[in-house]
Amino acid sequence: MPEKGMPKYGSHTEKEGKVMTGAQALIASLEAEGVEMIFGYPGGQAIKIYDALYDSKILKHVLTRHEQGATHAADGYARATGKPGVVIVTSGPGATNTVTGIATAYADSIPMVVITGQVPRRAIGTDAFQEVDIVGITMPIVKHSYLLQDPEDLTRTVREAFYIASTGRPGPVLIDIPSDIFTADIEFHYPDSTEMASYRPTVKGNAKQVRQAVSLLKQAKKPLLYVGGGCIAADATQELLEFVDMMQVPVVTTLMAKGAIPCSNPMNLGPVGMHGSMYANYTMTECDLLIAVGARFSDRVTGKIDSFAPNAKVIHIDVDPAEISKNRAVDVPIVGDAKGIMANLVAEAKKQGLKPAYQEWLDTIFAWKEAHPFYNPGLTSEFDAGCGICGNPCEKNGVRWISPEGSLELLSDMLDPMESIVVTDVGQHQMWAAQHIHRELSRTFLSSGGAGTMGFGLPAAMGAAAAFPEKTVVCISGDGSFQMCAQEMATCAINGFNVKVLLMDNRTLGMVHQWQNLFYDNRFSNTILDENPDFVKLAEAYYWQAEGVRDPNELEGALKRLLAAEGPALLDMRICPAENVFPMVAPGAAIDDIIGAVSVGDISEMLTGGKE
Repeated sequence: MPEKGMPKYGSHTEKEGKVMTGAQALIASLEAEGVEMIFGYPGGQAIKIYDALYDSKILKHVLTRHEQGATHAADGYARATGKPGVVIVTSGPGATNTVTGIATAYADSIPMVVITGQVPRRAIGTDAFQEVDIVGITMPIVKHSYLLQDPEDLTRTVREAFYIASTGRPGPVLIDIPSDIFTADIEFHYPDSTEMASYRPTVKGNAKQVRQAVSLLKQAKKPLLYVGGGCIAADATQELLEFVDMMQVPVVTTLMAKGAIPCSNPMNLGPVGMHGSMYANYTMTECDLLIAVGARFSDRVTGKIDSFAPNAKVIHIDVDPAEISKNRAVDVPIVGDAKGIMANLVAEAKKQGLKPAYQEWLDTIFAWKEAHPFYNPGLTSEFDAGCGICGNPCEKNGVRWISPEGSLELLSDMLDPMESIVVTDVGQHQMWAAQHIHRELSRTFLSSGGAGTMGFGLPAAMGAAAAFPEKTVVCISGDGSFQMCAQEMATCAINGFNVKVLLMDNRTLGMVHQWQNLFYDNRFSNTILDENPDFVKLAEAYYWQAEGVRDPNELEGALKRLLAAEGPALLDMRICPAENVFPMVAPGAAIDDIIGAVSVGDISEMLTGGKE
């Protein structure tokens, strides 16, 4: 953030001091804040905003086909750029349609400012047409919210909203503005800085605690870095990499942290937890020092909390003090910005003369990794004949299905990791993508983690493509998730957003179907999508390029055509409904209690560093 008293994005004197309507002042405030793109949908109580927006030569507005699509698009824009996403919608159902997108951003700490029109002040509380208490509805899922009552507070409120959304632990902020404020005349003054006595996030880590952390590292024999999305939010990836390279400490990542450290780095053990690798989960279980950076000890990572890293002392670095010791007791808490704290750890480690001293630990980990790799059968699935367990057997014996794991490995190899962004929806395809898509940069793997929102993928990819039109943006989706926000295909086509959708089409609600297979005795209650549309024809109806593929031998050519297509394109790739994502930790189990993992060697021989 800028120093107090300095403009955030340079001068805005050309409009300073001018008398204008509240609607014009809102647009001028967004321009002064440096906003370049807005996602939204007009309506009766927001019409004055849109009238003022008509005259802006700075702001680009993307008209989505649904308000949920607008919030997910703003979310994708924010994840890809690090800047707050901006949404404008109307009151009532326009506002309530944003709730899922706001909750998604809140769960993953994504900066967003949502501006909702509201009925006039005199009508609030009268059950007026399209009146909804959106401030009350969203209170549990926003970082902060405002119901504007005085036109003179408008510019200050906008400034505060962006400051709150983007500092400390980021998150969505809602501004609800009664429509009569938009017609009030005000003299425009946009504050260069903001003073909020009740909001002072801690940024600088405690020096004593940093020294304590380095002392624990000096004593450790089996240290491990556990990195979460907060590391990316803090732009701390370079500092993280410097620490890893200097100390040779292995790293596991959450879903939100994919790309925080390059997949090519040998210290990167990749995803951990419910669908993490066996070797990552063993490493977490056996470590004696756990350094958590911007991670919140989610249940999908920890599994049975009493068995999680049972022998480890814990250092927890997080900007949100509420997360410290919330789920797991911590030995050294360091509250503050991860970027500065990681830099301080590097400096203190150098000062104390620490050198890498963990080769025996690394040898054990790499032995686990060699013995228990992620399953990768190539392009042809093992389900070569109708197994019958899915409730929707193969059309004929001997049908050759495309392997989900192999197909994503192939796609990953085709993508330039420096010039591509991968976005996922939620479900089995999301976990396969986390396991098999390789990323080298932060903000190039976007996925709904905390909320697990089906329908997130397409509009979030649209937001990323709007931010980076020169990059290849691939949305990996499933046939269930894709139909949640499929109408945003129109938005992509109209705006020429370069989104490529790989639809992993198994005609089921795959993840729930998998749980029914594993834990509910194959009682497939309402998870089989018998009457899916023809997705190729659907895409073509929205003026997309599209094709389908079922034969593994035809997949490579189809993927090449998908990525080479001009404008938005879709590939409908059929996979076997009986496919499950492995490895997996059953709900409530310890994370080293793993089912469905590949074992190349005898597991008992691999636990040489292991369990007492």
